[in-house]
Amino acid sequence: MLINSENAKRLAIFFFYDKSGIVDRYVPYLLDDLKKNVTEICTVCNGGIPEKSKEVLEQYGEVFIRENKGFDVWAYKEAMAHYGWDRLQIYDEVILLNNTIMGPVYPFQETFEKMDHMDVDFWGLTEYFQFAGDPFGYSPYGYLPDHIQSHWIACRKSLVSSKAFQEYWEQMPMIEDYAQAVGKHESLFTKRFADLGYKWAVSVECENLREYSGYPLMMCPKRLLKEYRCPIFKKRSFFHMESDYLRNTMGEQTTELYNFLQYETDYDVDFIWETILRSYPQYDIVKNMNLTYILSKEQYDKELLEKQTKENRVALVMHLYFPDLLEESYRYVSAMPKEADIYLTTDTEEKKAAIERAFAKLPCHKLEVRLIQNRGRDVSSLLVGVQDVIMQYDIVCFAHDKKTAQITPGTVGASFAYKCFENTLAGRAFTANVIDTFVKNPRLGILSPPEPNHSVFFTTLGNEWGPNYDVTKELADRLGLTVPISRDVPPVAPYGTMFWFRPRAMKPLFEMDWKYEDFPEEPNGIDGTFLHAVERIYPYVVQESGYYPAIGMNDKFASIEYTNLHYYVREYNKVFVENEMIACPDQLTDILRQALEMKGFFSTFLKYRVKMVLRRHVSEDTYKKLKKKWQKFRGKTPEETGVKVEG
Repeated sequence: MLINSENAKRLAIFFFYDKSGIVDRYVPYLLDDLKKNVTEICTVCNGGIPEKSKEVLEQYGEVFIRENKGFDVWAYKEAMAHYGWDRLQIYDEVILLNNTIMGPVYPFQETFEKMDHMDVDFWGLTEYFQFAGDPFGYSPYGYLPDHIQSHWIACRKSLVSSKAFQEYWEQMPMIEDYAQAVGKHESLFTKRFADLGYKWAVSVECENLREYSGYPLMMCPKRLLKEYRCPIFKKRSFFHMESDYLRNTMGEQTTELYNFLQYETDYDVDFIWETILRSYPQYDIVKNMNLTYILSKEQYDKELLEKQTKENRVALVMHLYFPDLLEESYRYVSAMPKEADIYLTTDTEEKKAAIERAFAKLPCHKLEVRLIQNRGRDVSSLLVGVQDVIMQYDIVCFAHDKKTAQITPGTVGASFAYKCFENTLAGRAFTANVIDTFVKNPRLGILSPPEPNHSVFFTTLGNEWGPNYDVTKELADRLGLTVPISRDVPPVAPYGTMFWFRPRAMKPLFEMDWKYEDFPEEPNGIDGTFLHAVERIYPYVVQESGYYPAIGMNDKFASIEYTNLHYYVREYNKVFVENEMIACPDQLTDILRQALEMKGFFSTFLKYRVKMVLRRHVSEDTYKKLKKKWQKFRGKTPEETGVKVEG
């Protein structure tokens, strides 16, 4: 069936869902262009939406609000039932599309003009190629066939008027989860009607990529947009599972997409930030967008720095507690540009006088040494000590002198301090490049050094929350944060509490009007306490304000970080290779996890069997005595037990 472009009547059924019911700006941008090409738009919403959001959608046509169940599949089903089959048949095309896509990058007119000349019964924008296997467990074929992706399926009158199409929707079972949405509808729709003789196609025809990627829109989106003029991209690109990405790519796909959109198209990339920061985990965004900035420690543009420090007020806040570290602290403070204001805090008059003497010749716009209470350590220095001035600045660095005396040898703690300082205040060139990074990335809210991962700090990776999740979540609730915070997803936090930030991105935290009494008395540096909650809440406050957290390193240190991480991965991989286990990283992780679970199972099973045998063959009193002796035995060294250990 062909379409006469000039007289075509088209109905677009647009499915919309947002957990908060908020219509971000990318939605009207998409609908504005769509409206130029269709006769009517009906928006069907799962779940309630605020009146303001409803008013935005009503500009484009009827808004049909329904219960949030059945995913987009049942939204389409009920929207079509709302119209009725007779009424739907007056349209040449009924387009089912949803807000999982963003765009258009190119006008939809291109797509409609191309497809109007194609003799098909239904069509889409993009195709998912056949997948060998049935990951969802619903395919009658035992595999996922080639299929149009359900974010856009245009059904022509020849299909909509058919009994087969109408029965398909009338008999659609309730969709309970994402797996069913794909397994019972999206992956089967195309083949079902193709097998009945209905013709189909996609506007972004890329058959030559079949062997390159089964899912081109997700795994090579820039290529689809640039080479095939695909008009849309997936919102999920920015928070998709990194394990899936790394099975198929090196992890470059989303950065390439974003850079293409920013520098080679007219699409406003701020639409992306607006919607993903509000709704999705920061860790996933940072990983998928590769938000790690490697900045030069030696080279910078002096003229540019002068311009940027005139246009942006820059400050350093640093808490100094250890008099013996004043010389080292001076060296790092000297990394700030001479146009910056410097606020140094300490806890005694004696230290204050020593600091004023040591920093008397520091080249800066303003130097102020403030006396604060020794309660809350460096955290109260920032939240209380400079609360009256902090919002006057555009870009601020926060640091503190650092000892980790509880860890031996001392080099371990010293290296942690080195990592924090070298990636915060490495030198004039580095701080100039940090300022430039904030200026050029207006959505950047906090820039932190990478987490410690050497020696006893190694398990920070994978255990970023430690015992601090509950206390952080309590603080988040107190601050009224609504961004996703989950025990299963780590924060992108400044472990070590040194970082650069944009004060307006931290405004909710400074508006709390903190007092020293809000902080626990010394000693207060134990994990699971309030100070560690604040350390982890910073990036969530930033995200709540519409900014993103990122990691920053100087280029010299980045070589150390890469070498260390390469060593760690290689050593683990050697164990797998030596045991002839060669697979993708996520598969190896699963093998390791299963092995440890089996070890635990066999250990538990053996203990249970021994316990049952003893209970059958000895008295209760004897059993208790044996149990007590065993517990005592386990608590001793081999020498203490008298057991001879060979080798």
